[in-house]
Amino acid sequence: QVQLVESGGGLVQAGGSLRLSCAASGRTFSSYAMGWFRQAPGKEREFVGGISWSGGATYYADSVKGRFTISRDNAKNTVYLQMNSLKSEDTAVYYCAAARSGTYYTGLTRWDYWGQGTQVTVSS
Repeated sequence: QVQLVESGGGLVQAGGSLRLSCAASGRTFSSYAMGWFRQAPGKEREFVGGISWSGGATYYADSVKGRFTISRDNAKNTVYLQMNSLKSEDTAVYYCAAARSGTYYTGLTRWDYWGQGTQVTVSS
């Protein structure tokens, strides 16, 4: 079993930056692909970005491409989401997810573990 704990959310002004962290338990973290999703009020959870088990490949939703960056530190069992040039439409609860397959997916169903989420609020 893997537990994921997100942190780093908060209130930020439009144009500002935040870095989210997701700490994972377990010794197999380095073999998992990791992803970030978000869910705004009244909307479905959506894919933000993913990173392969090695960190060698990343993929982003068009809405965040060029503004958000995913990275991972396998020695610390942690994945990060650096968010720059934040917009009001980025306001959501952000979740990290882990996939045992080592491959990331834009859909929800192929991910094996989820964190509890962290709130990001961008004021305009």
